[in-house]
Amino acid sequence: MMAESMRSTYGLFIGGKEVMSGASRTVFEPATGEPLAQVYFGGRDEIDKAVEAANAALKGPWGRMAPGRRARALFKLAQLLAERQDELAVIEARNAGKALWSAKAEIAQAVEDFEYYAGAVTKLCGETIPQGGGMLAYTLREPIGVCAQIVPWNYPLMMAAWKLAPALAAGCAVVLKPASATPITALLLGEICRDAGIPDGVVNVVPAPGGEIGDYLVEHPGIRKVTFTGETETGRRVMERASRLLKRVTLELGGKSPNIVFQDADLDAAVAGSVYAIYYNAGQSCEARSRLIIHESVYDEFLGRFEEKAKTLRVGDPLDPKTQIGALISREHEARVDGYVRQGVQDGAKLLLGGGRPEGVQEKGAFYLPTLLGDVRAESRVAQEEIFGPVVTATRFSTEAEAVAIANGVDYGLAGTIWTRDVGQAHRVARAVESGLIGVNTPLTGAPGLPFGGYKQSGFGREMAMETLHLYTEQKTVLVHTAEKPVNPFGV
Repeated sequence: MMAESMRSTYGLFIGGKEVMSGASRTVFEPATGEPLAQVYFGGRDEIDKAVEAANAALKGPWGRMAPGRRARALFKLAQLLAERQDELAVIEARNAGKALWSAKAEIAQAVEDFEYYAGAVTKLCGETIPQGGGMLAYTLREPIGVCAQIVPWNYPLMMAAWKLAPALAAGCAVVLKPASATPITALLLGEICRDAGIPDGVVNVVPAPGGEIGDYLVEHPGIRKVTFTGETETGRRVMERASRLLKRVTLELGGKSPNIVFQDADLDAAVAGSVYAIYYNAGQSCEARSRLIIHESVYDEFLGRFEEKAKTLRVGDPLDPKTQIGALISREHEARVDGYVRQGVQDGAKLLLGGGRPEGVQEKGAFYLPTLLGDVRAESRVAQEEIFGPVVTATRFSTEAEAVAIANGVDYGLAGTIWTRDVGQAHRVARAVESGLIGVNTPLTGAPGLPFGGYKQSGFGREMAMETLHLYTEQKTVLVHTAEKPVNPFGV
Protein backbone atom coordinates (compact mmCIF):
# COMPACT_ATOMS: atom_id res chain seq x y z
CA MET A 1 0.00 0.00 0.00
CA MET A 2 1.20 3.49 -0.83
CA ALA A 3 1.94 5.57 2.26
CA GLU A 4 -0.95 7.77 3.34
CA SER A 5 -0.23 11.43 2.66
CA MET A 6 -2.64 12.95 5.17
CA ARG A 7 -1.84 16.60 5.72
CA SER A 8 -2.64 18.57 8.85
CA THR A 9 -4.22 21.45 6.91
CA TYR A 10 -6.07 21.71 3.60
CA GLY A 11 -6.88 24.92 1.77
CA LEU A 12 -9.48 25.63 -0.86
CA PHE A 13 -8.61 24.76 -4.47
CA ILE A 14 -9.31 27.81 -6.66
CA GLY A 15 -7.76 28.70 -10.00
CA GLY A 16 -5.36 25.76 -9.87
CA LYS A 17 -3.88 26.75 -6.50
CA GLU A 18 -4.37 25.87 -2.85
CA VAL A 19 -5.84 28.93 -1.18
CA MET A 20 -5.70 29.42 2.57
CA SER A 21 -8.74 31.67 2.75
CA GLY A 22 -12.04 31.71 4.56
CA ALA A 23 -12.44 30.10 7.99
CA SER A 24 -10.46 27.09 9.22
CA ARG A 25 -12.52 24.24 10.68
CA THR A 26 -11.72 20.90 12.27
CA VAL A 27 -12.76 17.80 10.35
CA PHE A 28 -13.24 14.72 12.51
CA GLU A 29 -12.61 11.01 12.02
CA PRO A 30 -15.96 9.19 12.43
CA ALA A 31 -14.44 5.92 13.69
CA THR A 32 -12.60 7.59 16.57
CA GLY A 33 -14.35 10.90 17.08
CA GLU A 34 -10.93 12.55 17.08
CA PRO A 35 -9.76 15.53 14.96
CA LEU A 36 -8.43 14.49 11.56
CA ALA A 37 -7.34 17.74 9.88
CA GLN A 38 -7.96 21.45 9.64
CA VAL A 39 -9.78 22.48 6.46
CA TYR A 40 -10.50 25.96 5.16
CA PHE A 41 -14.14 26.64 4.41
CA GLY A 42 -15.13 29.34 1.96
CA GLY A 43 -17.63 32.15 2.26
CA ARG A 44 -19.17 34.47 -0.30
CA ASP A 45 -15.81 35.97 -1.30
CA GLU A 46 -14.32 32.54 -1.99
CA ILE A 47 -17.38 31.46 -3.97
CA ASP A 48 -17.07 34.64 -6.06
CA LYS A 49 -13.40 33.93 -6.75
CA ALA A 50 -14.09 30.31 -7.73
CA VAL A 51 -16.93 31.27 -10.10
CA GLU A 52 -14.76 34.01 -11.60
CA ALA A 53 -11.89 31.55 -12.14
CA ALA A 54 -14.24 29.04 -13.78
CA ASN A 55 -15.72 31.60 -16.16
CA ALA A 56 -12.25 32.87 -17.07
CA ALA A 57 -11.15 29.30 -17.82
CA LEU A 58 -14.00 28.88 -20.31
CA LYS A 59 -12.75 31.95 -22.17
CA GLY A 60 -9.20 30.57 -22.17
CA PRO A 61 -7.52 27.38 -23.45
CA TRP A 62 -10.18 25.03 -22.08
CA GLY A 63 -12.92 26.70 -24.11
CA ARG A 64 -10.83 26.35 -27.28
CA MET A 65 -9.39 22.90 -26.60
CA ALA A 66 -10.00 20.28 -29.28
CA PRO A 67 -12.10 17.30 -28.12
CA GLY A 68 -9.20 14.91 -28.62
CA ARG A 69 -6.97 16.90 -26.29
CA ARG A 70 -9.74 17.11 -23.72
CA ALA A 71 -10.13 13.33 -23.93
CA ARG A 72 -6.40 12.83 -23.32
CA ALA A 73 -6.57 15.05 -20.24
CA LEU A 74 -9.39 12.92 -18.82
CA PHE A 75 -7.50 9.68 -19.55
CA LYS A 76 -4.47 11.17 -17.77
CA LEU A 77 -6.69 12.11 -14.84
CA ALA A 78 -7.96 8.53 -14.63
CA GLN A 79 -4.39 7.23 -14.72
CA LEU A 80 -3.21 9.53 -11.91
CA LEU A 81 -6.24 8.64 -9.82
CA ALA A 82 -5.54 4.92 -10.27
CA GLU A 83 -1.90 5.39 -9.26
CA ARG A 84 -3.00 6.98 -6.00
CA GLN A 85 -5.85 4.56 -5.29
CA ASP A 86 -4.39 3.00 -2.15
CA GLU A 87 -3.37 6.32 -0.65
CA LEU A 88 -6.73 7.95 -1.39
CA ALA A 89 -8.62 4.92 -0.06
CA VAL A 90 -6.96 5.26 3.35
CA ILE A 91 -7.77 8.96 3.48
CA GLU A 92 -11.36 8.29 2.38
CA ALA A 93 -11.76 5.54 4.97
CA ARG A 94 -10.53 7.83 7.72
CA ASN A 95 -12.51 10.90 6.65
CA ALA A 96 -15.81 9.11 5.87
CA GLY A 97 -15.53 6.16 8.28
CA LYS A 98 -16.15 3.64 5.51
CA ALA A 99 -14.47 0.22 5.37
CA LEU A 100 -11.18 0.28 3.47
CA TRP A 101 -12.30 -2.33 0.92
CA SER A 102 -15.33 -0.18 0.15
CA ALA A 103 -13.23 2.96 -0.30
CA LYS A 104 -10.93 1.12 -2.72
CA ALA A 105 -13.88 -0.13 -4.78
CA GLU A 106 -15.38 3.36 -4.98
CA ILE A 107 -12.13 4.93 -6.16
CA ALA A 108 -11.81 2.17 -8.75
CA GLN A 109 -15.24 3.16 -10.05
CA ALA A 110 -14.20 6.82 -10.07
CA VAL A 111 -11.30 5.81 -12.33
CA GLU A 112 -13.75 4.01 -14.64
CA ASP A 113 -16.01 7.08 -14.69
CA PHE A 114 -13.22 9.29 -16.01
CA GLU A 115 -12.17 6.62 -18.51
CA TYR A 116 -15.75 6.26 -19.72
CA TYR A 117 -16.22 9.96 -20.29
CA ALA A 118 -12.76 10.35 -21.77
CA GLY A 119 -13.95 7.97 -24.47
CA ALA A 120 -17.21 9.86 -24.81
CA VAL A 121 -15.65 13.30 -25.44
CA THR A 122 -15.22 12.74 -29.16
CA LYS A 123 -18.68 11.14 -29.49
CA LEU A 124 -20.62 14.23 -28.43
CA CYS A 125 -22.18 15.09 -31.77
CA GLY A 126 -24.95 17.17 -33.24
CA GLU A 127 -27.34 16.08 -35.98
CA THR A 128 -28.14 16.99 -39.55
CA ILE A 129 -31.89 17.45 -40.01
CA PRO A 130 -33.31 17.02 -43.55
CA GLN A 131 -34.97 20.15 -44.90
CA GLY A 132 -36.42 21.18 -48.23
CA GLY A 133 -36.41 24.48 -50.06
CA GLY A 134 -32.67 24.89 -50.22
CA MET A 135 -32.19 24.80 -46.45
CA LEU A 136 -29.51 23.02 -44.47
CA ALA A 137 -30.26 22.44 -40.78
CA TYR A 138 -27.97 21.01 -38.17
CA THR A 139 -27.58 21.05 -34.39
CA LEU A 140 -24.58 21.72 -32.17
CA ARG A 141 -23.91 20.61 -28.60
CA GLU A 142 -22.17 23.41 -26.72
CA PRO A 143 -20.99 23.46 -23.07
CA ILE A 144 -23.64 24.86 -20.79
CA GLY A 145 -21.06 26.94 -18.92
CA VAL A 146 -19.99 26.97 -15.29
CA CYS A 147 -21.62 24.29 -13.14
CA ALA A 148 -22.10 24.18 -9.39
CA GLN A 149 -21.77 20.60 -8.17
CA ILE A 150 -22.76 19.71 -4.62
CA VAL A 151 -21.81 16.24 -3.37
CA PRO A 152 -22.75 14.33 -0.20
CA TRP A 153 -20.68 12.81 2.59
CA ASN A 154 -21.48 9.14 1.99
CA TYR A 155 -19.39 8.75 -1.21
CA PRO A 156 -17.13 11.82 -1.24
CA LEU A 157 -14.71 11.04 -4.06
CA MET A 158 -16.89 8.72 -6.13
CA MET A 159 -19.78 11.19 -6.26
CA ALA A 160 -17.37 13.98 -7.17
CA ALA A 161 -16.19 11.84 -10.09
CA TRP A 162 -19.78 11.08 -11.13
CA LYS A 163 -20.35 14.80 -11.55
CA LEU A 164 -16.95 16.07 -12.67
CA ALA A 165 -16.34 13.53 -15.42
CA PRO A 166 -19.35 14.35 -17.67
CA ALA A 167 -19.03 18.09 -17.00
CA LEU A 168 -15.39 18.07 -18.12
CA ALA A 169 -16.17 15.82 -21.08
CA ALA A 170 -18.78 18.33 -22.23
CA GLY A 171 -16.28 21.19 -21.93
CA CYS A 172 -17.77 22.88 -18.86
CA ALA A 173 -15.98 24.40 -15.88
CA VAL A 174 -16.92 23.52 -12.32
CA VAL A 175 -17.21 24.81 -8.78
CA LEU A 176 -17.43 21.68 -6.65
CA LYS A 177 -18.73 21.93 -3.09
CA PRO A 178 -17.98 18.79 -1.07
CA ALA A 179 -19.86 17.94 2.10
CA SER A 180 -18.62 19.74 5.20
CA ALA A 181 -17.84 16.47 6.99
CA THR A 182 -15.84 14.88 4.14
CA PRO A 183 -14.00 17.46 2.00
CA ILE A 184 -10.49 16.04 1.84
CA THR A 185 -10.51 13.67 -1.14
CA ALA A 186 -12.46 16.18 -3.23
CA LEU A 187 -9.73 18.74 -2.58
CA LEU A 188 -7.09 16.19 -3.59
CA LEU A 189 -9.10 15.39 -6.72
CA GLY A 190 -8.87 19.05 -7.68
CA GLU A 191 -5.09 18.85 -7.42
CA ILE A 192 -5.04 15.67 -9.50
CA CYS A 193 -7.06 17.48 -12.20
CA ARG A 194 -4.36 20.13 -12.34
CA ASP A 195 -1.61 17.51 -12.49
CA ALA A 196 -3.42 15.83 -15.39
CA GLY A 197 -3.11 19.01 -17.44
CA ILE A 198 -6.60 20.39 -17.02
CA PRO A 199 -6.12 24.18 -17.16
CA ASP A 200 -6.25 26.26 -13.99
CA GLY A 201 -9.74 27.42 -13.08
CA VAL A 202 -11.60 24.63 -14.88
CA VAL A 203 -12.01 22.70 -11.61
CA ASN A 204 -12.43 24.60 -8.34
CA VAL A 205 -13.16 22.88 -5.04
CA VAL A 206 -14.64 25.00 -2.26
CA PRO A 207 -15.69 23.35 0.99
CA ALA A 208 -18.36 25.60 2.44
CA PRO A 209 -21.20 25.31 4.91
CA GLY A 210 -24.67 24.66 3.59
CA GLY A 211 -27.48 27.07 4.32
CA GLU A 212 -26.54 30.62 3.43
CA ILE A 213 -23.32 29.84 1.53
CA GLY A 214 -24.84 26.87 -0.27
CA ASP A 215 -27.74 29.09 -1.31
CA TYR A 216 -25.30 31.76 -2.47
CA LEU A 217 -23.52 29.27 -4.72
CA VAL A 218 -26.77 27.95 -6.19
CA GLU A 219 -28.12 31.46 -6.83
CA HIS A 220 -24.83 32.91 -8.16
CA PRO A 221 -25.41 34.63 -11.52
CA GLY A 222 -22.14 33.18 -12.85
CA ILE A 223 -23.49 29.61 -12.50
CA ARG A 224 -25.50 28.11 -15.37
CA LYS A 225 -26.26 24.63 -14.00
CA VAL A 226 -26.61 23.08 -10.55
CA THR A 227 -26.31 19.39 -9.79
CA PHE A 228 -26.99 18.16 -6.27
CA THR A 229 -26.90 14.79 -4.54
CA GLY A 230 -28.31 14.64 -1.04
CA GLU A 231 -31.48 14.43 0.99
CA THR A 232 -34.80 15.38 -0.53
CA GLU A 233 -35.68 18.42 1.57
CA THR A 234 -32.40 20.12 0.67
CA GLY A 235 -32.98 19.16 -2.96
CA ARG A 236 -36.27 21.06 -2.90
CA ARG A 237 -34.43 24.10 -1.55
CA VAL A 238 -31.76 23.83 -4.26
CA MET A 239 -34.43 23.60 -6.96
CA GLU A 240 -36.34 26.60 -5.61
CA ARG A 241 -33.19 28.74 -5.39
CA ALA A 242 -31.94 27.74 -8.84
CA SER A 243 -35.32 28.46 -10.39
CA ARG A 244 -34.96 32.18 -9.72
CA LEU A 245 -32.58 32.45 -12.68
CA LEU A 246 -34.05 29.41 -14.50
CA LYS A 247 -30.87 27.40 -14.12
CA ARG A 248 -30.64 23.81 -15.30
CA VAL A 249 -30.88 21.41 -12.35
CA THR A 250 -30.07 17.73 -11.80
CA LEU A 251 -31.17 16.23 -8.48
CA GLU A 252 -30.30 12.80 -7.08
CA LEU A 253 -32.09 12.60 -3.76
CA GLY A 254 -33.32 10.14 -1.16
CA GLY A 255 -34.55 6.60 -1.48
CA LYS A 256 -36.51 3.90 0.30
CA SER A 257 -35.81 1.13 -2.13
CA PRO A 258 -37.67 -2.21 -2.15
CA ASN A 259 -36.10 -5.65 -2.19
CA ILE A 260 -38.83 -8.06 -3.35
CA VAL A 261 -38.38 -11.78 -2.69
CA PHE A 262 -40.84 -14.05 -4.51
CA GLN A 263 -41.66 -17.61 -3.45
CA ASP A 264 -39.63 -19.17 -6.29
CA ALA A 265 -36.45 -17.18 -5.60
CA ASP A 266 -33.07 -18.82 -5.18
CA LEU A 267 -32.95 -18.14 -1.45
CA ASP A 268 -29.20 -18.61 -1.12
CA ALA A 269 -28.57 -15.92 -3.72
CA ALA A 270 -31.39 -13.70 -2.47
CA VAL A 271 -30.22 -13.76 1.13
CA ALA A 272 -26.57 -13.06 0.32
CA GLY A 273 -27.49 -10.31 -2.14
CA SER A 274 -30.01 -8.74 0.22
CA VAL A 275 -27.51 -8.59 3.08
CA TYR A 276 -25.14 -6.70 0.80
CA ALA A 277 -27.87 -4.45 -0.63
CA ILE A 278 -28.66 -2.90 2.76
CA TYR A 279 -25.47 -3.14 4.81
CA TYR A 280 -22.99 -1.96 2.18
CA ASN A 281 -21.47 1.35 3.36
CA ALA A 282 -23.26 0.85 6.71
CA GLY A 283 -26.58 1.45 4.95
CA GLN A 284 -25.58 5.05 4.21
CA SER A 285 -26.57 4.81 0.56
CA CYS A 286 -29.44 6.51 -1.24
CA GLU A 287 -30.12 3.31 -3.20
CA ALA A 288 -29.86 0.94 -0.20
CA ARG A 289 -32.56 -1.70 -0.50
CA SER A 290 -33.92 -0.93 2.97
CA ARG A 291 -37.34 -2.60 2.62
CA LEU A 292 -37.53 -6.39 2.42
CA ILE A 293 -40.87 -7.33 0.84
CA ILE A 294 -41.09 -11.12 1.18
CA HIS A 295 -43.67 -13.63 -0.01
CA GLU A 296 -45.50 -15.08 2.97
CA SER A 297 -44.59 -18.68 2.04
CA VAL A 298 -40.84 -18.06 2.39
CA TYR A 299 -40.91 -15.18 4.90
CA ASP A 300 -39.76 -17.07 7.98
CA GLU A 301 -37.14 -19.15 6.17
CA PHE A 302 -35.71 -16.13 4.40
CA LEU A 303 -35.44 -14.04 7.57
CA GLY A 304 -33.84 -16.93 9.46
CA ARG A 305 -31.14 -17.26 6.82
CA PHE A 306 -30.77 -13.49 6.53
CA GLU A 307 -30.23 -13.14 10.27
CA GLU A 308 -27.60 -15.88 10.28
CA LYS A 309 -25.55 -14.20 7.55
CA ALA A 310 -25.95 -10.68 8.91
CA LYS A 311 -24.66 -11.82 12.32
CA THR A 312 -21.34 -12.78 10.74
CA LEU A 313 -20.60 -9.28 9.40
CA ARG A 314 -17.65 -7.57 11.05
CA VAL A 315 -18.28 -4.01 12.25
CA GLY A 316 -15.36 -1.92 13.41
CA ASP A 317 -12.13 -0.18 12.49
CA PRO A 318 -12.42 1.00 8.87
CA LEU A 319 -8.69 0.45 8.29
CA ASP A 320 -8.80 -3.21 9.37
CA PRO A 321 -8.85 -5.28 6.15
CA LYS A 322 -11.26 -7.73 7.81
CA THR A 323 -13.86 -5.05 8.55
CA GLN A 324 -16.94 -5.27 6.35
CA ILE A 325 -18.96 -2.41 7.90
CA GLY A 326 -17.21 0.73 9.08
CA ALA A 327 -18.45 3.72 11.02
CA LEU A 328 -21.45 5.94 10.56
CA ILE A 329 -20.63 9.54 9.72
CA SER A 330 -21.12 10.89 13.26
CA ARG A 331 -22.44 10.14 16.74
CA GLU A 332 -25.35 12.48 15.97
CA HIS A 333 -26.28 10.35 12.97
CA GLU A 334 -25.90 7.20 15.06
CA ALA A 335 -28.44 8.61 17.51
CA ARG A 336 -30.80 9.41 14.62
CA VAL A 337 -30.58 5.84 13.29
CA ASP A 338 -31.16 4.41 16.77
CA GLY A 339 -34.16 6.69 17.21
CA TYR A 340 -35.79 5.20 14.13
CA VAL A 341 -35.21 1.68 15.43
CA ARG A 342 -36.79 2.55 18.79
CA GLN A 343 -39.73 4.17 16.98
CA GLY A 344 -40.18 1.07 14.83
CA VAL A 345 -40.36 -1.22 17.87
CA GLN A 346 -42.77 1.18 19.56
CA ASP A 347 -44.97 1.01 16.46
CA GLY A 348 -45.14 -2.79 16.62
CA ALA A 349 -42.09 -4.05 14.68
CA LYS A 350 -40.07 -6.96 16.06
CA LEU A 351 -36.36 -6.32 16.64
CA LEU A 352 -34.86 -9.51 15.21
CA LEU A 353 -31.23 -8.42 14.97
CA GLY A 354 -28.97 -5.60 16.10
CA GLY A 355 -30.46 -2.42 17.43
CA GLY A 356 -27.42 -0.89 19.12
CA ARG A 357 -23.69 -0.30 19.16
CA PRO A 358 -21.28 -3.21 18.68
CA GLU A 359 -18.90 -4.16 21.46
CA GLY A 360 -15.22 -3.26 21.36
CA VAL A 361 -15.41 -0.16 19.15
CA GLN A 362 -13.95 3.25 19.95
CA GLU A 363 -16.03 4.96 22.61
CA LYS A 364 -16.17 8.25 20.64
CA GLY A 365 -16.66 6.48 17.32
CA ALA A 366 -20.01 6.28 15.52
CA PHE A 367 -21.02 2.65 14.96
CA TYR A 368 -24.26 0.68 14.67
CA LEU A 369 -24.92 -3.03 14.34
CA PRO A 370 -26.63 -4.50 11.27
CA THR A 371 -30.28 -4.31 12.28
CA LEU A 372 -33.38 -6.20 11.13
CA LEU A 373 -36.94 -5.21 11.99
CA GLY A 374 -39.61 -7.84 11.28
CA ASP A 375 -43.39 -7.72 10.87
CA VAL A 376 -43.24 -4.09 9.79
CA ARG A 377 -46.43 -2.48 8.54
CA ALA A 378 -45.92 -0.94 5.10
CA GLU A 379 -47.38 2.39 6.23
CA SER A 380 -45.21 2.75 9.38
CA ARG A 381 -42.53 5.44 9.67
CA VAL A 382 -39.61 3.02 9.48
CA ALA A 383 -40.99 1.63 6.21
CA GLN A 384 -41.74 5.06 4.74
CA GLU A 385 -38.88 7.36 5.77
CA GLU A 386 -35.22 7.15 4.81
CA ILE A 387 -33.20 5.98 7.83
CA PHE A 388 -29.81 6.07 6.07
CA GLY A 389 -28.20 3.48 8.28
CA PRO A 390 -27.76 -0.31 8.58
CA VAL A 391 -31.45 -0.94 9.24
CA VAL A 392 -33.78 -3.03 7.08
CA THR A 393 -37.51 -3.62 7.52
CA ALA A 394 -39.36 -6.82 6.57
CA THR A 395 -42.96 -6.95 5.36
CA ARG A 396 -45.01 -9.90 4.06
CA PHE A 397 -46.99 -10.05 0.82
CA SER A 398 -49.25 -12.70 -0.74
CA THR A 399 -49.69 -11.68 -4.40
CA GLU A 400 -47.62 -10.04 -7.11
CA ALA A 401 -49.98 -7.08 -7.20
CA GLU A 402 -49.65 -6.61 -3.46
CA ALA A 403 -45.84 -6.69 -3.70
CA VAL A 404 -45.88 -3.98 -6.38
CA ALA A 405 -48.32 -1.87 -4.35
CA ILE A 406 -46.08 -2.04 -1.28
CA ALA A 407 -43.00 -1.29 -3.35
CA ASN A 408 -44.64 1.80 -4.87
CA GLY A 409 -46.28 2.95 -1.66
CA VAL A 410 -43.56 5.42 -0.67
CA ASP A 411 -42.57 8.91 -1.82
CA TYR A 412 -39.30 7.70 -3.34
CA GLY A 413 -38.34 5.77 -6.47
CA LEU A 414 -34.60 5.39 -6.81
CA ALA A 415 -33.74 1.68 -6.96
CA GLY A 416 -35.18 -1.77 -6.41
CA THR A 417 -34.30 -5.45 -6.56
CA ILE A 418 -36.43 -8.43 -7.58
CA TRP A 419 -35.59 -12.04 -6.71
CA THR A 420 -37.42 -14.62 -8.83
CA ARG A 421 -36.75 -17.47 -11.28
CA ASP A 422 -39.88 -16.57 -13.28
CA VAL A 423 -38.67 -14.55 -16.30
CA GLY A 424 -42.11 -13.21 -17.11
CA GLN A 425 -42.71 -12.13 -13.54
CA ALA A 426 -39.30 -10.44 -13.41
CA HIS A 427 -40.10 -8.31 -16.45
CA ARG A 428 -43.64 -7.51 -15.32
CA VAL A 429 -42.56 -6.35 -11.90
CA ALA A 430 -39.54 -4.46 -13.25
CA ARG A 431 -41.92 -2.45 -15.43
CA ALA A 432 -44.46 -1.95 -12.65
CA VAL A 433 -42.12 -0.73 -9.89
CA GLU A 434 -41.66 3.03 -9.96
CA SER A 435 -37.88 3.26 -9.71
CA GLY A 436 -35.05 4.55 -11.84
CA LEU A 437 -33.02 1.35 -11.43
CA ILE A 438 -34.19 -2.23 -11.05
CA GLY A 439 -31.92 -5.21 -10.44
CA VAL A 440 -33.15 -8.72 -11.13
CA ASN A 441 -31.38 -11.40 -9.08
CA THR A 442 -28.52 -9.02 -8.32
CA PRO A 443 -27.94 -6.42 -5.61
CA LEU A 444 -25.78 -4.27 -7.89
CA THR A 445 -27.22 -1.01 -9.22
CA GLY A 446 -24.64 1.22 -10.87
CA ALA A 447 -21.70 1.20 -13.27
CA PRO A 448 -20.34 3.66 -15.84
CA GLY A 449 -22.63 3.66 -18.85
CA LEU A 450 -25.79 2.79 -16.88
CA PRO A 451 -28.14 5.73 -16.24
CA PHE A 452 -28.44 6.40 -12.50
CA GLY A 453 -31.29 8.46 -11.08
CA GLY A 454 -34.77 8.29 -9.67
CA TYR A 455 -38.52 8.74 -9.99
CA LYS A 456 -40.82 10.80 -7.78
CA GLN A 457 -39.07 12.46 -4.81
CA SER A 458 -35.83 10.67 -5.56
CA GLY A 459 -35.11 13.46 -8.05
CA PHE A 460 -34.64 13.78 -11.80
CA GLY A 461 -31.87 13.67 -14.37
CA ARG A 462 -29.45 10.81 -14.86
CA GLU A 463 -25.78 10.35 -14.07
CA MET A 464 -23.03 8.01 -15.36
CA ALA A 465 -24.49 7.57 -18.85
CA MET A 466 -24.03 9.01 -22.34
CA GLU A 467 -27.25 11.00 -21.98
CA THR A 468 -25.70 12.72 -18.95
CA LEU A 469 -23.52 14.66 -21.38
CA HIS A 470 -26.64 16.31 -22.79
CA LEU A 471 -27.43 17.66 -19.32
CA TYR A 472 -24.14 19.61 -19.48
CA THR A 473 -24.76 21.06 -22.94
CA GLU A 474 -27.04 23.48 -24.71
CA GLN A 475 -28.45 22.34 -28.02
CA LYS A 476 -28.19 24.94 -30.77
CA THR A 477 -30.00 24.70 -34.08
CA VAL A 478 -28.34 26.26 -37.12
CA LEU A 479 -30.49 26.88 -40.22
CA VAL A 480 -28.54 27.75 -43.38
CA HIS A 481 -30.08 29.02 -46.62
CA THR A 482 -28.19 27.44 -49.52
CA ALA A 483 -30.42 28.13 -52.55
CA GLU A 484 -29.55 30.73 -55.16
CA LYS A 485 -32.92 32.46 -54.89
CA PRO A 486 -33.16 34.57 -51.69
CA VAL A 487 -35.83 33.98 -49.03
CA ASN A 488 -38.48 36.69 -49.55
CA PRO A 489 -41.81 35.66 -47.99
CA PHE A 490 -43.30 39.20 -48.24
CA GLY A 491 -42.29 39.51 -51.89
CA VAL A 492 -40.84 42.99 -51.31
